[in-house]
Amino acid sequence: MAGKIKNYFAGGNTARGFCSLYDSNLQGLDRLFILKGGPGTGKSSLMKKFGQEWLEKGYDIEFLHCSSDNQSIDGVIIPGLKVGLVDGTAPHVIEPKAPGAVEEYINLGEAWNSRALNAQKIAIVKLTSQISHSFQKAYATFNEALEIHDEWEKIYVNNMDFAKADQLTNKLINSFFGIIRLNKTPDIRHRFLGAATPQGAVDFVPNLTEEIPKRYFIKGRPGSGKSTLLKKLAVAAEVRGIDVEVYHCGFDPHSLDMVIFRELGIAIFDSTAPHEYFPSRDSDEIIDMYELLIEPGTDEHFADFIENISEKYKDKITEATRYLAKAKSLHDELEEIYVAAMDFSVVERIYEEISMEINELALSKIQ
Repeated sequence: MAGKIKNYFAGGNTARGFCSLYDSNLQGLDRLFILKGGPGTGKSSLMKKFGQEWLEKGYDIEFLHCSSDNQSIDGVIIPGLKVGLVDGTAPHVIEPKAPGAVEEYINLGEAWNSRALNAQKIAIVKLTSQISHSFQKAYATFNEALEIHDEWEKIYVNNMDFAKADQLTNKLINSFFGIIRLNKTPDIRHRFLGAATPQGAVDFVPNLTEEIPKRYFIKGRPGSGKSTLLKKLAVAAEVRGIDVEVYHCGFDPHSLDMVIFRELGIAIFDSTAPHEYFPSRDSDEIIDMYELLIEPGTDEHFADFIENISEKYKDKITEATRYLAKAKSLHDELEEIYVAAMDFSVVERIYEEISMEINELALSKIQ
């Protein structure tokens, strides 16, 4: 029987630049293969192949998706074996904690024809520079969007009943955790709910919550306290020894969009655009922060301002996404140069060598 796949982002193109949460998700592994090599050297394909192979053997798999390329992954983890493979090239450079003992560098550059690449040096340098420039433009534009979003939030912050917000938080903490106190160090994982990609906002909420019996859909407006509520729930769980999956906002990593208490069967998440979902099971529940905490009539009173600022925000998000799409297009050109210079039979040999080691590790865990 095949295992199950968990999909998420561990890195993001955000309003604060590229943000990496890889270390949080690679902790606790007994073996980590860090893949090095240029674009088009087969890193993503190799990791997908490993994931599929061990999935078919009945192991659960975690795919760490690439925020800059919707078709690529940046890592794969086999939790049951405590083994992972990850793309260790910029911008998500992975620093080994125990080189050789836990982490191993795998150089896919062994498979390329250096002479062929040297002949394309000018094109490679130019494309690399253009890609970097496109990303910087995207980050700067996302930051402009964040400043607009902050102004949007002020409307609701200034019209919030903070006493009611505290009451709601305490009610949920009591409802979720009661008198639970677990005698263990909690496992805390930081990830992204979604990501700004060349094709727009992408998330994996349905996949991440599909096995969660109780789901809470938070509705509301910018600045209506959604992230603050989630942060307080995460802290309350951690001090009680409860494992927490903390999902940050792919636009502003300082904000939270979801927390999952998997061992309790509870997920609670910001269910507003661009990751808007609605209840589909009898056990699903909506928490409407606007209705519960915001002064009635706020939307109507500030209608013109809200319409204007929301359009400005959307325009900036669209502009930033265009820069990401430009970076992806340039990256595709760069990949073509490397693909033409690759001997993929060498990559296949590397795959077999890694596969042999993982199989031995799996056997040792069975014995």
